[in-house]
Amino acid sequence: MTLWQQIIIFSYGLLNLTFFLKGYHEVTKKKNVFGLTNHIVFLGAFVWGDIVVLGPFWIVVSIATILLNDWYLFLLILSVFWAVRSLGEIMYWLNEQFATKNRNPANTLRFYKIFKNDSVWFIYQLINQCVLVISIIFSIYFAKLWLSS
Repeated sequence: MTLWQQIIIFSYGLLNLTFFLKGYHEVTKKKNVFGLTNHIVFLGAFVWGDIVVLGPFWIVVSIATILLNDWYLFLLILSVFWAVRSLGEIMYWLNEQFATKNRNPANTLRFYKIFKNDSVWFIYQLINQCVLVISIIFSIYFAKLWLSS
């Protein structure tokens, strides 16, 4: 593994540690488990409660892949994670469309400015379906690279 790859993995772990600490504070002190975290969605955390679980996961993954000196394993775990995460989000937004109580009222969502009605729920579902497809393709590709390395 090259130095720049190690730096990326180390930085990813450190970033997760930082947001885990912030998330832990939000969850335990402020009771803000469902507070939106639009600025850290790229880590897979959509609300503060997510990062309290995902932060330690990514810290362990970062440490393990650095110790194993395996860049492809890191990329494979990242892509499989996004396949699983986006599948969960597909189910979440599918259920949100048909639920009698909506945890995410349409008018509070970012893409509501564009779609202006409750169709925004299936937009989120479709976005996550696209992420799932991309993640599966990358997972297959990174698995091939990992197995051949």
